[in-house]
Amino acid sequence: MHDRRRIPTIASAIGVASLAALAVAACDAGPAATPPITPGTGAVPREVNVIAREYAFVPSTIDLVPGETVELHVVNGGLETHEAVVGDGASQLAWESAEAAVAEHPPGPTPLVAEPPGFDGVRVVVGSGARADTVWTVPPDAATSAWFVGCHIPGHFGRGMVVPVRFVAADGRPLPTVAAPSPQPSGS
Repeated sequence: MHDRRRIPTIASAIGVASLAALAVAACDAGPAATPPITPGTGAVPREVNVIAREYAFVPSTIDLVPGETVELHVVNGGLETHEAVVGDGASQLAWESAEAAVAEHPPGPTPLVAEPPGFDGVRVVVGSGARADTVWTVPPDAATSAWFVGCHIPGHFGRGMVVPVRFVAADGRPLPTVAAPSPQPSGS
């Protein structure tokens, strides 16, 4: 049974996701390869499905090929509005801060938040029972830092609504990722 009074901090949520990704990478046999991927192009994007529901994403790891173009389908299987922000740890903290600043009170959707400066990821907001699609090109240098998919509707990220992105080659082998230290919220 969960103690609902204990909500993890932003840094701990990213830290847990980072540790899980590092634990997988540290196994003697290395992380398992995904099935071969045909990287998407501008003419033929690869379809990537993400299901959001109350405080979780499915799948638990999102595989992307740096430089590919994807058509991201975000399906909201929950009762609340959710979003999928795909970006590095610093971007996740920037979204969390930006949305907290405009929220009247948690929980509640904040779909009118402006993109933080320097954001090179993607953000998709989806109402309950809906699907939203967007075409996006993964930055070619994305594998140089740890990336995540997070929901920053107030209170959602803190409840663990974040999963890691695993960068892979077209043959499905995980690429080495330079793990950055978990970002700390300002004032911590």
